[in-house]
Amino acid sequence: MRPKQWTKNAFLLAAVVFDRQVSISNPVPLMKSLAGVLLFCLISSSIYIINDLADIEADRKHPIKKCRPIASGSLPVPIAIAAAAGLLAIALPAAYILSPGFFYIGAAYILVNLAYSNWLKHIPLIDVLILASGFVLRVAAGVMIIQVDRFSPWLYIVMTLGALYIGFGKRRAELAQIAGDEHGQRRVLDGYNLPLLDQLITIVSSSTILAYSLYTFSASNLPNNNTMMLTIPFVLYGVFRYLWLIQVKHEGGAPEDLLLSDRPLQLTIFLWGLSIFLIFYVLPHFNPELITGG
Repeated sequence: MRPKQWTKNAFLLAAVVFDRQVSISNPVPLMKSLAGVLLFCLISSSIYIINDLADIEADRKHPIKKCRPIASGSLPVPIAIAAAAGLLAIALPAAYILSPGFFYIGAAYILVNLAYSNWLKHIPLIDVLILASGFVLRVAAGVMIIQVDRFSPWLYIVMTLGALYIGFGKRRAELAQIAGDEHGQRRVLDGYNLPLLDQLITIVSSSTILAYSLYTFSASNLPNNNTMMLTIPFVLYGVFRYLWLIQVKHEGGAPEDLLLSDRPLQLTIFLWGLSIFLIFYVLPHFNPELITGG
């Protein structure tokens, strides 16, 4: 079920946070969003199991993935199949009860990932685009759970570019890790090389910074005095830090591990989140004129 991967489901909270609906006086939107995170953990876990079932032979040749429970044989295949089906049987009906729109996006996520596991993961570039779509679908799922009034479409662009950045970084780390070992190489990596990935990473990292910067002063629901621009340095450092990790430290094959282990990256994310909380939820109480009417 890969609990470390559940950190990705925090993207469902983007809607309730950036639409300024986190409130003690009205906790319903936040509670519904957290329920959505839980259900998406179950849905995504079923997909991870299905993906591992489809990748048994390839994972057994990988220096790290060969230790996964299904690939190593410690988890019998019949039990894995039953677990995947059981998780979906619980999560999908609950998702529909929470929100029909959330259910449809969850179903779309499942279909896209099934297509990825069986065909699309072998097609260079398309494989990373599909991985990035998972983040965007998470954000859209969060929007469907609550009644959104001011969620900026700029955030979809930022999430897409940021996800592409992480995805291409992941491919670069995988390619560098198994350099010279063709037997341990996944088929899709035959379509990549380090110079290409470095160019793609440069493009999407630059675009991510630009898109986020534009969001901070052009979105309609931000403070009138552009204080959101104060969060740009944290995004800059986060992008630079990840680039340093994949190119200097040769890490990044498992981005979720970096998120849970790299202290500077964790501190950056914490300070970025804290600055957003202060700008959205604290400063307006001291100066109501900062709240835009858009």
